[in-house]
Amino acid sequence: MQKSRCSVFFILFLAYFLSHTSCINRENDNEGKTVFRYNESAGITTLDPAFARDQSIIWACNQLYNGLVQIDDSMRVLPAIAKTWEIDESGTKYTFYLRDDVRFHNTTFYDFPKDRVVKSSDFEYSFNRLIDPKVASPGSWVMGQVARKEGGFLDMETPSDTVLIINLKQAFPPFLGILSMQYTSVVPHEVVEKYGVDFRNHPVGTGAFRYKMWKEGVKLVLEKNPDYFEEFDGEKLPFIDAVAVTFVVDKQSAFLEFVKGNLDFLSGIDATYKDELLTSSGKLNEKYESRFKMLTTPYLNTEYLGFNVDTSLHNPQDNPLMIREIRQALNYGFDRRKMMQFLRNNIGEPAHYGMIPRGLQGFSENANYGYTYDTHKALELLKEAGFPNGKGLPPIKLSVSNSYLDLSQYIQSELSRIGVNIQIDVNPPATQRDLISQSKLDFFRGSWIADYPDAENYLSLFYSKNFAPNGPNYTHFSNAHFDKLYEKSQSIVNDSMRSLLYRQMDSIIMFEAPVIVLYYDQVVRLVQNNIEGLGNNPMNLLSLKKVKILQ
Repeated sequence: MQKSRCSVFFILFLAYFLSHTSCINRENDNEGKTVFRYNESAGITTLDPAFARDQSIIWACNQLYNGLVQIDDSMRVLPAIAKTWEIDESGTKYTFYLRDDVRFHNTTFYDFPKDRVVKSSDFEYSFNRLIDPKVASPGSWVMGQVARKEGGFLDMETPSDTVLIINLKQAFPPFLGILSMQYTSVVPHEVVEKYGVDFRNHPVGTGAFRYKMWKEGVKLVLEKNPDYFEEFDGEKLPFIDAVAVTFVVDKQSAFLEFVKGNLDFLSGIDATYKDELLTSSGKLNEKYESRFKMLTTPYLNTEYLGFNVDTSLHNPQDNPLMIREIRQALNYGFDRRKMMQFLRNNIGEPAHYGMIPRGLQGFSENANYGYTYDTHKALELLKEAGFPNGKGLPPIKLSVSNSYLDLSQYIQSELSRIGVNIQIDVNPPATQRDLISQSKLDFFRGSWIADYPDAENYLSLFYSKNFAPNGPNYTHFSNAHFDKLYEKSQSIVNDSMRSLLYRQMDSIIMFEAPVIVLYYDQVVRLVQNNIEGLGNNPMNLLSLKKVKILQ
C-alpha cells in the first residue's frame, strides 16, 4: 500500500515538474494546422527504407514511401502503386500493373525534376539496390526468392512504364505479403545516386507525407503531400497537415506528456506506469476512461526464451541444455497464466500452443503439442535426464536485457521449486542482440515480430539453412524432417494444405524444445479522444494517412 502511494506522489510531482519544463509543447507556428504528435523513445537512425529493420524506422518510412502493395488492419494484401496483379499457374511469375498517376515528392530542397512519375524501372532499381553488397541492406533477404539474371541482378522485366514482371526461383506463396514490407518501397534513382549514404536524411518517396525537417534526437517533422494519389470515401488523403515525432527516451516522461495532452498517441504499456494506467485485468483505469481511448488487438509477436542447440558447439556432457528432456522440463516448470496476470496485467496471451501466434494460418487452439504448467511432468523429465529433483544439475545462465528482468526473475523463482538454479545475466539491448546473432549465448531472451502476415515467417527461425548470423535461426536448431516439411511448404499454394504442414512443423519445434514460448503479445494503443481514423492491426504498423484530428 505504501509503495502505491509513493508511486502516485512521484507521478504527480513529475507531472508538475514537466508541465513547467516540457520540450514537447505545441508550437505557435503550427496554429491552425492539424499536427499529429507521437514520441519515439527508441530513436530513429535513418529514413532510408532499405534499412527499415526496426519499428521506429518502419513507422517513419510507412508515412514517406509506398510499395507495390500494402496490407490493411485485417492483414489483407491490397493495391498500392500496383493497381492489379496476376500470378501464373506455376506460382513463379508475378505481373504487376502500375498506376500512372503516382509521383515522387515535389520539394525545392532537392535538385530533382518536379512531377516525376513512378515507373516500373524505378521498382527494378529499388529492388536491385536492396541486394547490392555496397548498400549492405539488412533487407536484402526479402529478394531471396527472386530468380537471378546474368551478373547477379534480379530476374525482372519492364515491358512498359506501367508493367513490372518478377520471376521467382520457385513458387513461394508468402511473396506477395513480403512485398508489403517497407524494405520494398520505391525510391528515385536520381536522389539516391546524388546523396549516396546521405539519402538516410534526404528522403524522397511517394507517401502521404513528405520530409520537412529532422533534428536527430530532438524532432522529426513530416508535412502533408498535396499530390498523394490515394483517396478514402471520395476524399483525398491524407487528412492532417503534418506529423511531429519527438525522441524523449524516458517512457514515463512520455506517458505524462500524453496524459497532459501534448502527445496524441502512445504505443505499448511500460512497466513504469502499467499499474497506474491499467486494472489487474488489463482494462483502462476508470479515472482515464473519459480522457482517452485504449485500442487493443492480438499482436503477431511471440516472446520466448531460446536455447543454443548447435551440436557443433556443445555436447550434453558440457552443457545440460543440449538434453531435450531438460529443455522440456523448463517448459513445464512455470505458470505462464500467473506470469501474465501479475507481471503483464493480462496484456497478452499465455503461450500454451506453439511458436505460431494467434491470427496466422497454422495456429490452432486445439493444438496438443504446447506446454502448460505441470511440475509433476517437469520433475519426471529431470529424473529421466539424470537429474532427479534437479540434483547434480549445474546452474543455468539466462541472458536478458534489463526490460525483461522482471519476467526472468519470475521464471527463476518458479524453476527453483523444481530444483533448477537459474542465474540471470543482464546485458545492454544492443549487446544482447549482437551476442545472440553471433551465437555466443547458450540461453537467451528473444522475441519475433512478424515481418509479413504468414506463419512461414516464424518457422524460418528453425530452418537449418538460416543459421545466424546469415539468417534468423538464432538457436541453430537443425532437424532433417522439419527442413523437408519447410521446403515442401514453400511450393504449396493451397492454404489449407500449407496450414497442415505449418502445424506439423510447429509440433516438431515444441517437442524438440529449442525455445520456451512465453506469451503472444497484444498491441495496445492509447489515443486522445479527438483523434479519429487511427486503426490497429496485428503487426502494429502505424499508418496516419486516414487520421483526423477533431478541433
